[in-house]
Amino acid sequence: MRTAFEFCLPTAAKVVPAGPDWIHEIKYDGYRLRDERQGRDVRLLTKNGHNWTDRFPWIVQAALKNREQQFVIDGEAVVLGVDGVSDFDALHSRRHDDDVQLYAFDILALGGEDLRQRPLTMRKANLARLLRGRPDGMFVAPFEAAEIGPDLFAAACRMGLEGLVSKRRDRRYGAGRSKDWIKVKNRTHPAMTREF
Repeated sequence: MRTAFEFCLPTAAKVVPAGPDWIHEIKYDGYRLRDERQGRDVRLLTKNGHNWTDRFPWIVQAALKNREQQFVIDGEAVVLGVDGVSDFDALHSRRHDDDVQLYAFDILALGGEDLRQRPLTMRKANLARLLRGRPDGMFVAPFEAAEIGPDLFAAACRMGLEGLVSKRRDRRYGAGRSKDWIKVKNRTHPAMTREF
C-alpha cells in the first residue's frame, strides 16, 4: 500500500533570508515533479496530480537503475541547455521529453522509511547517498548555507536564472504552503510574466 505524499510549497518573498538556519538552492525553471519508486514500478507525479511517467523516460530509467528499490524524491523536471541553465521553452515544447532530467532537491522516503519528519539536512544527506555518482537523468541540487543567500541571489540574477529557494535546515517536510521554504524570484526572468 502506498503512502500519500503531498508537495511542500515555498512561500513567495521579496528578500532572501540570511542567517545560519537557512540553506539556499538555485531555482531551476521547470515542472515540479515527485519521483516515486516501489520495486519495478516508477511514477512521476506533478503538483496538480498528473501522472507524467510516460512523458519523461530518462528520469524513469534513472530511477530504475538505482539499487534502492523504494524511494520518493521531490524535484524539478528540467531540460538543461549547453550552458547548464534550464530551458523552460524547450521543456514546454514537448520536443525534448527524452532529454528531461530530474533536479532532485529532497527525499521523502527511502527503503520503506518515511523521512518527512527528519530535518532537511538529514534528508539531503540521504538524497546525496542515494544519487551518489550522479546517475544520468537525475542529479542532486547543490546548495549553499547561511549568510551567502543574498549574494547568491544577486549572482543568480546576473546569470539570468529564475531565483532562489531558501529552506530552514532543521525543519521537517510539511505538506502544503510553508514559511520554512522561501522563494525569491529574479524579477527580470521570463517566468515572472509567463501565462501558464
